[in-house]
This record gives sequence, structure tokens and C-alpha cells, in this order.
Amino acid sequence: MGLLDWLRGKKPEASTAPTSTETSVDTSLQKGLEKTRRSFWDRLKNLFTGRKALDAETRESLEETLLLADVGPKATENILLELERSLQREPLRENEGLLERLERILVARLERPFVPKEGKPYVILLVGVNGVGKTTSLAKLAARFVREGQKVVIGAADTFRAAAISQLRHWAEKLHIPLVEKGMGADPGAVAYETIQKALQMEADVVLIDTAGRLHTKEPLMRELSKVYRVIGKALPGAPHEVLLVLDATTGQNALRQAQVFMEATACTGIILTKLDGTAKGGVAFALVEETGLPIRFIGVGEGPEDLLPFEAPKFVKALLRG
Repeated sequence: MGLLDWLRGKKPEASTAPTSTETSVDTSLQKGLEKTRRSFWDRLKNLFTGRKALDAETRESLEETLLLADVGPKATENILLELERSLQREPLRENEGLLERLERILVARLERPFVPKEGKPYVILLVGVNGVGKTTSLAKLAARFVREGQKVVIGAADTFRAAAISQLRHWAEKLHIPLVEKGMGADPGAVAYETIQKALQMEADVVLIDTAGRLHTKEPLMRELSKVYRVIGKALPGAPHEVLLVLDATTGQNALRQAQVFMEATACTGIILTKLDGTAKGGVAFALVEETGLPIRFIGVGEGPEDLLPFEAPKFVKALLRG
């Protein structure tokens, strides 16, 4: 199933055996989460081995492990409470361990409802502070769409960083796709509008628009993003269909503060969590979902274009706990 179909909420057909692509994705996920699994989640196996009850000592050790993995106080407490309630409602079966029960709960904590939208072109707006991998994530998405045969247009609406425009220009040339840019200091709203018009003219399938991320100037940032969002909606009713908030997993709980600011500025629909391969605290994914209520849509587990993966909670948790 193509990425655009997945974004629109279409379900893949049932398959009896994993494809080579699925196997490759699973391998990338396992490798990308290795630091988190090795440093923290492996402790869970040792903690739960031979245990059939969540006694006070086990609960305390589990709480410490989750907090060390940057799961966050609120998410940690809710996970522990849910585990206790689950064991009360349904004691462990003969061949079931605490780890298996915890795995089910962790998956449920990461899953959030998502209401997909239809639209052509399908417009994706990326927001986030500088340095989190926003422009890189946009380029990786563009590369994947192109590989799948989609017609893509990119908009360089981060007009405050020459490096961002230059990076997008490089990728647009490499992928042979149009880039709408107006240079440093241009009106981001005007760039967004022209990008939509270009996409409509060429009957594009996907539009990807980059934005500035100057968090230290919060009020101007919020006004600017709100304006870009409104302009896109006027240029194409119903758009943007996705507003993806890009967050850096290595920043831990600081990502929560960033999320709060951007959610005030615009109607975020989901999260791209980058640089998971560079941290042992991948548990921040649970904190972000818990605190924001947003679904994680993509995760970055490496440098290559193929290492930006659509997020699937069961596969994510399995890679954390079992490898």
C-alpha cells in the first residue's frame, strides 16, 4: 500500500507473509530503537522474569525504568494504573507473563484516533523548531512519494533560514520536482499560496510545505503559522490535510514544551518524532502522546530517506521490548 493511501486512512490488505519491504522496515525499526531497548527496556525482561504478580517492589522498579526511559510522570502513572486494573480484571493466563500484558497496555497507550481527510492535492504542512529535522523530514517524505509515483510540489515557506531554502532546492533538483521559493525574507503566506496554485496547475498529488521554527519569538511565530494555515485553506478549501509537528526525541521532555507552543499556533494533526536512533530515551513517545493527545504519524530511526517510517504502535512496542 502506498504512503498516500496510508495517510488517507486506507487499510492494507491482509497478508499471510511479510513482504521484503515490511521486513526491511522491521529491521530499520529494530536497529533504530536499539539504544533505548538496550539501555532501559531490556531491564523489563529481567524485572518480569518468573513473576506472575505486580507486587510493590516490582511496581516501584517498573516505575523507575519507565521514568528513566523518559516516558514521563503522567504517562508512567497511567501505564502502572492500567496494568494493575488489567490484572485485577483478568489474572494472567497460564502461558502469559507480565511482559506480554504490559506490551498490550503500551500499544494501547500509543494508539490515538485519527480522522483522515481526502484532498487532491493532499497538502502536508510541517511545523517545528529549527534543528529538529523538519526540513530533512520533508525531503524524506518527498523522496518516498516520488518513488511511489506521486506528483509532488514543495513550498519553501521557511523564509528566515537560507539553509532551509538551499536544502530544499538541493532535494527538488535531485528528485526532479518543482520547488516554490521566493527567497530570504519573503512572506511565508505568499509562498504557501503560490505553492498550492502551482500544485493545482500541474494536477499534483501531494504538496509539502516547510515553515520557520523560531521558538524564541513565540508570538510572531504563532501569528505567522496561523496566517500560513489560513492562506492554505483559502487557496484550497479543506487544506492543509495534515499539520505534522516535528519533534526531536533526543530533547526528551523539552519536546513537550515545544509541542504546547505549536499546538497553540495551529491545528496540529500528528507528530513526526525524529532521531530515535540517537537516544536511549525513546520512551518520550509515550509522554508526547499522553500529553498532547496527537497520534505519532512518522518516526525517524536513521539518516537515510528509507529511515523515516510510518508509525505503527504494535511494531514500535515490539521493537522496544523484544527487538
